[in-house]
Amino acid sequence: MGGLFGVVSKNSCVMDLYFGTDYHSHLGTSRGGMAVWTGNGFARSIHNIENIQFRSRFEVDLKDMKGNMGIGCISDNEPQPLTVFSHLGYYAITTVGRINNIDQLVEKSFKKNLIHFLEMSRGELNPTEVVAALIDQESTFKDGIRHAQESIEGSCTMLVLSKEGIYAARDLHGRTPLIIGEKEGAYCATFESCAFANLGYRMKYELGPGEIVLLTPDGIKQVSPPNRDKMKICAFLWVYYGYPSSEYEGVNVEIMRNRNGAVMARKDNVEVDLVAAIPDSGVAHAIGYANEAKIPYGRPFIKYTPTWSRSFTPQSQKVRNLVARMKLMPINELIKGKRLLFCDDSIVRGTQMRETVELLYKADAKEAHIRSACPPLVYGCKYLSFSRSRSELDLATRQAIKKLEGNESTALDEYSDPTTERYHCMVEYIGKKLNFTSLKYQNINDMLDAIGLPHDKICTYCWNGKE
Repeated sequence: MGGLFGVVSKNSCVMDLYFGTDYHSHLGTSRGGMAVWTGNGFARSIHNIENIQFRSRFEVDLKDMKGNMGIGCISDNEPQPLTVFSHLGYYAITTVGRINNIDQLVEKSFKKNLIHFLEMSRGELNPTEVVAALIDQESTFKDGIRHAQESIEGSCTMLVLSKEGIYAARDLHGRTPLIIGEKEGAYCATFESCAFANLGYRMKYELGPGEIVLLTPDGIKQVSPPNRDKMKICAFLWVYYGYPSSEYEGVNVEIMRNRNGAVMARKDNVEVDLVAAIPDSGVAHAIGYANEAKIPYGRPFIKYTPTWSRSFTPQSQKVRNLVARMKLMPINELIKGKRLLFCDDSIVRGTQMRETVELLYKADAKEAHIRSACPPLVYGCKYLSFSRSRSELDLATRQAIKKLEGNESTALDEYSDPTTERYHCMVEYIGKKLNFTSLKYQNINDMLDAIGLPHDKICTYCWNGKE
């Protein structure tokens, strides 16, 4: 995944850029970067943040950054922001999204006599460099950004910093958010609105799908209008990777998760002693469940975060499982002899959850019931890179389907439909394989109702394969 933040100010932008970018650290684990327009060029810094926090890594760079306009990013993969010389001028660019047709776009660029692209450390192309190449094929930033938006299969939200200001452009289908904040003498553009409060910003405007605006210290200018009919914002923003104090399309993440948990409780009849969460993103779902069910909420696991990185950071699944297990520290008095119900944001592969449940049983838990805050993940996301799964066959659902069918099934619609026998057989198989006392998933319509937007404005591809 990834996050981005930009500032234009009548005064220095550096401290707002530093802290605003840091507020996106939950969205990426590999690279961080900042670029500031100095008046004559860019002061830029990019660092690896896999084993150190963004703030600590970039603090030493602040003394060399002076300017009133800047952009920053947190990324899971490519180094950003990039600085570019082109016929459009000298600019910096950062992006969030996923380009599925990158090879075809590169080939088209070669045919238009664009000479080369630089490889990253793993021999891959930098998607942000490809976006810059698409922009440079047109005569203006507006036309270039529109060309990039329309050429990319997947998604792409971007900030482009030129000497005139910051061009902020939301993905053509609004799959990721881009929100404008304002305070006296300054404007910012951000993925996460949680960055506003402590920096003194208030929400000014949320870009619509495909919309482009130009931010300058003097104001906001719409460059290209939105097409709200194309809206397909990602539901996982609320269920999993969005920060609790952020809101998108007017819907707060924490409030949605509370509603979502409450709905799960109303449709459940299990008898348990304690409701708990798989921290952190499962917490609000569990609190909503506990409050609605009138069952005590507790923390039989405490997450140790001072030194352990996020569990999906390592490339190796075996190491990810180890890190996930090492972070959770049990409280035996809250586990021994207890019937426990855990809410988690989702079940992807299931391996970490199985190890968590085994830890519960080792601490003499009587029962371990698992409730997933979203439906079964049957399809890999083709629009955003929020999981390191390389294949849909990594998914717990696909493994179950293959086992039940004896091969790759063509009946995925039935396995996605909670009213069918195939769906119930799949859930039962997953629950038994992972050693849960019981397993239930949230119903897709109830999840969408908890978000509160029109259902047709929300992307549900990873659950039902529908765009």
